[in-house]
Amino acid sequence: MSNQPEHIKTLIIGSGPAGYTAAIYAARADLKPVVYTGLEPGGQLTTTTEVDNFPGYPEGVDGPTMMVQLQQQAERFGTDVRIGMATAVEFSKEVGGIHSVTIDNEKEITADTVIISTGATAKYLGLPSEQRLRGGGVSACAVCDGFFYKGQDVAIVGGGDTAAEEATYLANICNKVTMLVRKDRMRASKAMQHRVTSTPNIDLRYNTEIDEVLGDQVVEGLRMVNNQTGQKEEIAITGLFIAIGHKPNTDIFKGQLDMDDAGYLITQGKSTKTNIPGVFASGDVQDKEYRQAVTAAGTGCMAALDAERYLAEVAS
Repeated sequence: MSNQPEHIKTLIIGSGPAGYTAAIYAARADLKPVVYTGLEPGGQLTTTTEVDNFPGYPEGVDGPTMMVQLQQQAERFGTDVRIGMATAVEFSKEVGGIHSVTIDNEKEITADTVIISTGATAKYLGLPSEQRLRGGGVSACAVCDGFFYKGQDVAIVGGGDTAAEEATYLANICNKVTMLVRKDRMRASKAMQHRVTSTPNIDLRYNTEIDEVLGDQVVEGLRMVNNQTGQKEEIAITGLFIAIGHKPNTDIFKGQLDMDDAGYLITQGKSTKTNIPGVFASGDVQDKEYRQAVTAAGTGCMAALDAERYLAEVAS
């Protein structure tokens, strides 16, 4: 590790909609932000083929193109975008303190303010056929991608509140929704279970798992297996939605930043402030309710404004 760490005003960790929006606002406020992209430059949207619900794109846009454009916009105002991953942090608890972040286990950065936009990673089943068809009909966000399957037959995997909510959402726009629950009961609240069981075009299958996702380039069907009897069954579908949860990318912040039981960073009130002065959190890393690109971008804006105000208070 270098003996002379680089010092910057505002370090942004993560490069999804939250990180790049924070960078745009921070750069315009002359905070000279540096963005480290993380392992997945552009975030989850780089695995999304079409984005139809982000304002300003009347014809829609594919996820990778959108993220390149966001990066270009941030760079136009002077943001320094770098490839690299934060691997360790040491935050100061003092107002006006200096925060230390290690990049790729070797380079030390010190910063007056840090904006954390590391996002959350959707959990998948890990089947080869599922991974091969991600972006070809396999999705982890029904609200994002369900529209593309309007009037079609789809399937969803999961038994919690999110799965139940997404199943009923899909049922409103799709012809039929097959819902696969691994156990003999759902984990969802009683109210959400009732919504599922009272929706006529949801086919609820307990003790059922995916054996294989069928299709070469796009999802064409699903082979299911009953984990009690071993009986297999194939159905024709065009979309498969995985709703078994997300994991916030917060491991390196444990012990320093306040988190909920699931690992999401806790922010104060309607702000992006964490429990550490000068450290802010935006996007899916602190939002387990909405998880949309537009809401992530909104909190990225908030984080940059919070950082700007914090620095002004420290200097006064």
